[in-house]
Formats: sequence, C-alpha cells, structure tokens
Amino acid sequence: MHRIAIVVGLVAVLVGPSAVLAGLVLVLGRTVNTWCAPADPAVVQVPDGLVAYAVDGTPVLLNRVQLTHAATIITIGTRTEGVGGDGILVALMAALTESGLRMLANTTAYPESATLPHDGDGSDHDSLGLFQMRPAAGWGSVGELMDPHYQAAAFYGGPTGPSHGSPRGLLDIPGWEQLPKGAAAQAVEVSAYPDRYAAFEPVAVAILDALTQASAATEPASFADTSAALPPAARVVFPLPAGTWQRTSGFGMRVNPVTGVYELHAGVDYAAASGTPILAVADGSVVFTGRTAGGANSIQIAHTISGAPAVTAYRHLRDGGTHVAVGDQVIAGQHIGDVGSTGNSTGPHLHFQVHPDGDNGSPVDPEPWLTGAADLTQPALAQAAAPACPTAEVP
Repeated sequence: MHRIAIVVGLVAVLVGPSAVLAGLVLVLGRTVNTWCAPADPAVVQVPDGLVAYAVDGTPVLLNRVQLTHAATIITIGTRTEGVGGDGILVALMAALTESGLRMLANTTAYPESATLPHDGDGSDHDSLGLFQMRPAAGWGSVGELMDPHYQAAAFYGGPTGPSHGSPRGLLDIPGWEQLPKGAAAQAVEVSAYPDRYAAFEPVAVAILDALTQASAATEPASFADTSAALPPAARVVFPLPAGTWQRTSGFGMRVNPVTGVYELHAGVDYAAASGTPILAVADGSVVFTGRTAGGANSIQIAHTISGAPAVTAYRHLRDGGTHVAVGDQVIAGQHIGDVGSTGNSTGPHLHFQVHPDGDNGSPVDPEPWLTGAADLTQPALAQAAAPACPTAEVP
C-alpha cells in the first residue's frame, strides 16, 4: 500500500530517523489501485507540504509552493469543460515530470524570464514553466509561459485554450480519455522519454486527494505513528546518475591542480558534463547553500544514517544550479543541484565530501562510505506503469 502524508498542522514528525518536519498530517489507505479521480474536483485546502509515494514506494516530498501550483492546475482543469478529474491527473503527472511542479525560468535561452516570478532556473532547450513549454514551438510568449494559469490552460487546450489547437493540448487529442494517463501526458508533451510520466500517477492521485478532500481521516498523527509510517533514512544512493561520471581524483594528500599546494583533498572528484543532476545521497535536511572560501557553489546536507549523524557536501555546482534552500527536507536520490566548475576547478565535476560526525567532524574517504550505494539512472523516481481507473462518464 502506498502511504500518503500531508503536512498541515504544527505536529513535529520524523521524515528520517532524525530529520524533523513541522505540520505533518497522516492519511493512510488511498492508493492508485483503489481510488479514481472525481469528475469535478475543487480545491478546498493547500497543505504546507506533502509526502507522497511513487508506484515503487519511493517517497516524493512537495512543499507549499509546489502544491500551490498544483492547486492552480486543478482549478483551471475544473473550470475547463471536458477535462474532469482524469484530465487533471494527466496534467499533474506532466508537471511533476517536467518541472517537479516548479515554475522554472530559463536564463540561458531567455534572460528576461529571471525577472518574472519563478521557483528556479531550468536549462532544457528553450523550455519554460511548469510544463516546460517552448516559445519556439508556438506555446506562447516568455511572459505568458511564466504565468502558471496560462500554462495550465495551454496544457488542457481545447476550444477555449490559448493555443487554439496548435500546439495540441490534452483536449485536442482525439480519444485521450482511453489512453493510459502517462501516454496522454506524453501526447501533449511529445517528450524524448515517453515512459517517465507513469511513475508519477500515484503522486498525482495523492496531490488531488490532499487538495480536494476535506477528509475526516486527516487527524494529526502522533510522533510514534509517523516515525513508523515514513521510511527510514538508511537508504544511500550514489550522488550522480549511473553512467554519467568518471572518477578523477580520490581522497588523500595531493598537489592541488589549481593552487599547486600539497594538501589534503578532503573528498572525491567525479567528472561529469556541466548540468548533470546531482543527487542527495540520503534523506536529510539542507544546512548550507552558498559559496565556499574557494568560490565553489556548495550544498551541505545533514543526515542520520543507521543511527549515526553525517553531513555530506556537494561542491563546484554551476551558477544557478542549486535547487534547494537551507531548511529544505530532501529524500535520497532527489535532484538537488547541477554539476558545474565554479571556484578552484579545472573542469565540470562534483567534489563529494563526507563528515561522519556532523559538520564539525573530520572528513573521511567517501568511497568506502558509498560502498553498496544504489545507482539511479535518473533523479528520485523509478518508472513503472500504474493501473488506470475505470472509465467514468464526465458531465
């Protein structure tokens, strides 16, 4: 059973053995196998956060900003004739896959997008926003595509959609209701990776349920209930996707290739293409983002792994390539940043560092620490098909 946790009150609960979130409410029992979208959902609440589970049980953490974008998608879908609950699920799956429900600027293709409200900076061609729509493909202007309401309306399309059928929105695709939801999302997005949307179906179900159901089941969870319900932070994954990196320098004394000084290299370097996703190695809490003394963009995350504290550091991220903030709770495999070459660096790479006794502890060789770490081919979620709900007539 895929469990769903909604963050709404002021009850402190564990996400991992020691990572604390405020305001978690627990809902058990709804799964993609037993729940189908209502025909005409309406948003009744936007929680402060939500922990939902993918089809393979992997947790996905969403904050209030992301859920506010989800509420926009739901509201526009409810107001658009012919969409219904199933169409809203398709849209949520697409936005989760394309942007992680974030309003992404694209300062490389459109520097002016950074002057408009946004949640981060993307870099996929000239794509923008929640659904990663491209001005060059005719979806709209930069200003229009940086508006979540416009993007949701364009995704749904149909007679009242802003694109007038070209590019095609969901309602412009004949027979979309009979397609698996992941296939329907792909029909709109026309992605080079068509199978990835299905992994998010149970997450979309959790979001729609959480935002539209004023359920009596949402009683505050006790500390003990929640720590038992959420997965432990014992899982460790490799900090870069499989097949994307090459080890270039290990832990130990060496001559610094930039400064020429013989000194301790306190981590391990993995060369990878600029922009390669950097993954959190375990559940934890972000305790630092910013530049190191050497000028490298850096992220540090505090964890409790197998009962022991640890801090991991990820350095030389490219400018604009930090996707978390201090205080954010992250999960193992989450895309937290992008490989770059900032600071004292000879080329794009990730410098990965481990302090097993916390931030004040001495660094240790990360490679033995990573022994047995899971290799992910992409951030956060594996892909798997989820069963479709029975077809229902939408008024």
